[in-house]
Amino acid sequence: MRTREPDVKGKPCEDHCILQHSNRICVITLAGSHPVLQSGKTIKSISYQISTNCSRLQNKVSGKFKRGAQFLTELAPLCKIYCSDGEEYTISSCVRGRLMEVNENILHEPSILQEKPSTEGYIAVVLPKFEESKSITEGLLTQKQYEEVVVKRVNATTATS
Repeated sequence: MRTREPDVKGKPCEDHCILQHSNRICVITLAGSHPVLQSGKTIKSISYQISTNCSRLQNKVSGKFKRGAQFLTELAPLCKIYCSDGEEYTISSCVRGRLMEVNENILHEPSILQEKPSTEGYIAVVLPKFEESKSITEGLLTQKQYEEVVVKRVNATTATS
């Protein structure tokens, strides 16, 4: 199931996409309308270093019960994307749960984030708690609802031009 989170943290057009599998796993990606994908920006670098004491790269998951996984809230930052024009984007989890993995491939080849955002260019994989997994998508938009939001944005931009 594809769901969308528009205007993450109140930032216009900074949309994220959550791909949720029937086994509860959620893959966090950028939505097609995110400025990094829309504006022809060049990604200078990506960092999973959230603060001086917290790096998502330090996440070590082991065993059946996923011991050692970092717990994330919906607003927890996953990574930062730095563009050559000086713009900086913080990508948030959008999902409460355990961080299963981050995509280290985008660190070495940032262009796959733009070229294949919903496959090889994903940001992270999060596993919500079992009892919360059904409610994850309740606050998010379906593909159709999201397309309506994007159309309204385009129309609003056109009207003000």
